[in-house]
Amino acid sequence: MQKGVHYIKIQRQKSNNLSTQEDIVAVEEPLEIQVQEFEAKAAYPISVTMRTPGNDEGLALGFLFTEGLLKNYKQVKSVFPFGDNKVVVQLQQGVSIQLDKTDRNFYTTSSCGVCGKTSIEAIKTNSQFKIATHEKPSKKLLFGLQETLSNQQSLFSLTGGIHAAALFNFSGNLLFIQEDVGRHNALDKLIGEAMKNGILPLNKHILLLSGRASFELIQKAVMAGISTIVAVGAPSSLAVELAKEHNQTLIGFLKKDGFNVYSGEVS
Repeated sequence: MQKGVHYIKIQRQKSNNLSTQEDIVAVEEPLEIQVQEFEAKAAYPISVTMRTPGNDEGLALGFLFTEGLLKNYKQVKSVFPFGDNKVVVQLQQGVSIQLDKTDRNFYTTSSCGVCGKTSIEAIKTNSQFKIATHEKPSKKLLFGLQETLSNQQSLFSLTGGIHAAALFNFSGNLLFIQEDVGRHNALDKLIGEAMKNGILPLNKHILLLSGRASFELIQKAVMAGISTIVAVGAPSSLAVELAKEHNQTLIGFLKKDGFNVYSGEVS
């Protein structure tokens, strides 16, 4: 059975016929992210997010990084699941989490990655990376990205209800792809993988999003130093403003024969 999906019996109406069939839906379950400091006897909760199970360790790492709570993977001693819906991040000696820097409540939904923020000032997390001059993606490269994503995005093809975040290099090679019912979770999983593999900042990479480009996704991309963001859907006005502010290339409405450039340039 495919992980991340449930098989359920449904009633399907088509024309004048009603039939009982099996359908596939994406799993959505809570994940509690906990942190345990080096000499502490117990872990403590940082956040609860609604997610599709799979790569919970990467999700936890990516979340802590994009919230500005961790700077690199060297600060982590280990990360492991605790039961079905908890993951614990153990910190190295001398590393601590400063919750007052996030001003975040402990709950976010699968549809909103900034819903737990308690102030406007807390939304704009400061990145340790500066995105300066970077390579311009070619039109040929961009047109090939969506086909590659479609071939790899397995849960979406099964359920139609999953978002994907994929990381490419400028040769068009797919490096990582992550899926989740929450678009921000998919990106956190992706950034967590990049963090574990020691390739941050991602200033020589292209992020492809299966849906729209919202502010929260651009903010996470800024934190990871991602230079080029391509979305199959539309960007929001605030996403465009943030991309321009941080010298990112932002492309939306990617199709097989066209796209819109909202920030930056293509070659």
